[in-house]
Amino acid sequence: MILPIVAYGDPVLKKVGDPITKEYPNLDALIENMFETMYNANGVGLAAPQIGLSIRLFVIDASPFSEDEDLSEDEKNTLKGFKRVFINAKITKEEGDEWAFNEGCLSIPDVREDVFRQPKLTIEYVDENFEKHVEEYDGLIARVIQHEYDHIDGILFTDKLSAFKKRLIKGKLTNISKGKINVDYRMRFPNQKKKR
Repeated sequence: MILPIVAYGDPVLKKVGDPITKEYPNLDALIENMFETMYNANGVGLAAPQIGLSIRLFVIDASPFSEDEDLSEDEKNTLKGFKRVFINAKITKEEGDEWAFNEGCLSIPDVREDVFRQPKLTIEYVDENFEKHVEEYDGLIARVIQHEYDHIDGILFTDKLSAFKKRLIKGKLTNISKGKINVDYRMRFPNQKKKR
């Protein structure tokens, strides 16, 4: 089932998500719906707060990045098969010199900005079967993980921009929260005026 994606300005996007247990109601269906919602919106990652749930869960399928001509064959192959469910994730280490990459977000359509992040990370999480993993990632996969991980900590990529950049996009962000934007996927806008 395709769920509406919560737009910028909704308080749920600013909350730190709660850990969940394997008893979380309808977890399998929720994960399936999140992947379906993400694919419908042409995303590579989706976090539970983006569908209105303040829990520590996000899904990633990085295969669309594997089409990028600028990447090495190794990178393309790594991205092609990268589909994961992250539950109760904790980034334990980030290292390396920060690098810029143009990021966007399904909750903030039509806004893309360069965000600086460290290139390498170590993350602990459980998967959909509640099996524990400790893994290291770098490059684009690390970037996607960092972006989705921020969501479960109540952080948006726009929070990482300079004060000057934030001022430049303020009007756009206000319009997004009011639903004054054309998107080709279902969204829920926090400040949309109710139609009579």
